[in-house]
Amino acid sequence: MHFPEPPPAPAQEFPVEHLNIEFTGSGSEYFRIWIVNMLLLLVTLGLYWPWAKVRRLRYFWGNTLVDGDPLGFHGEAKQMFKGWVLVGVLFGLYNWASNFSAIAGLVAFVALAALWPALWRSSMAFRMGNTSWRGLRFRFVGSLKDAYLAHLPPFLVSLPFVILTLWIPDDPEADFPQWLGYAFLVVLALGVAVLPWLLWRMKAYQHRHYALGPLQTDFRAPLKSFYLLAIKPMLLVLIVIGPFLWLVWSGEGGQKVTEVLFPIIWVVPYLILAFWLFLFLGVGPWITTRMQNLVWTKTGNSQMRFISQLRFRSMLWLSIKNGLLIALTLGLYWPFAKVALARLRLEAVHIRTIADMGALLAADHERPQEAAGEAAGDFFGLDVGL
Repeated sequence: MHFPEPPPAPAQEFPVEHLNIEFTGSGSEYFRIWIVNMLLLLVTLGLYWPWAKVRRLRYFWGNTLVDGDPLGFHGEAKQMFKGWVLVGVLFGLYNWASNFSAIAGLVAFVALAALWPALWRSSMAFRMGNTSWRGLRFRFVGSLKDAYLAHLPPFLVSLPFVILTLWIPDDPEADFPQWLGYAFLVVLALGVAVLPWLLWRMKAYQHRHYALGPLQTDFRAPLKSFYLLAIKPMLLVLIVIGPFLWLVWSGEGGQKVTEVLFPIIWVVPYLILAFWLFLFLGVGPWITTRMQNLVWTKTGNSQMRFISQLRFRSMLWLSIKNGLLIALTLGLYWPFAKVALARLRLEAVHIRTIADMGALLAADHERPQEAAGEAAGDFFGLDVGL
């Protein structure tokens, strides 16, 4: 007798959990930290910078709550000071070499470019390895090879630009070669064209290699999404500065610009201010909103993902408000603006997960912790920006 096979067992369903992000900092609290940092930076001629940064990071991390529990920052200022000195020495040597001779500047640029991806990766490993949530350290697991590949676009564009500077006449009264001007313009256009590619490679490298316990993120935003995001601001900027570029690179160039601008020279400062406001209060908030929503919503894995719902209207209004109050208070509103901006951007993000975070973290706590050791072993202790 043939018995029918039993139906397959239904796949186990995991409830979807939403982990909200909350920022509890206040402008008045951070103002006290900020003003002390500024005074100590002035007294120490900038040497207090690593200690100031540690105080700032610990305040912002400690007031960032993920599912009700704050982040922690465990980096030491002494370790960061070594990285700060190293980066300062490298840029100082580059500037000295550039002033010494054009060829020496080119050699220094290649040397700095060869070292920079390793320093950038070290910075992210240090920052993540010294950040914790519920007692567990984050990790950054990107390889050194991928860090160099991520920096390939800016190097390919910057190297021809630096090489072209070798042909700039040393005598300021000498005629500037017309072919050199066109060459600079071509390199500049190429740099603008590859900028979205650069951003995509950098963000992909960062967001594919964040890890907490057994979870590691992936990045699923395609390259075309970055070009689509960049089209509007590029067109707007081109419309604004296009006529000026046309005057410079057509006919007698500088003479034609002088003939046009001299009768209305009094308007130039207002035009510069209007252009700055256009970028800061218009294009800037739009790019920030679109970039955050794109990058973080495309970050995650099969068990969890980030969702960013930052609104342009809110970002635009806050940018206008912060800009006006910073100007009216001669800069004293800056810490209040930083806190307001952090709250708006952080609380626009939440985490959607089907994983039992408590069980995952508890299981990982039972294993030997390597993240703190990795961070301590990173002798550079750099923090060149994430």
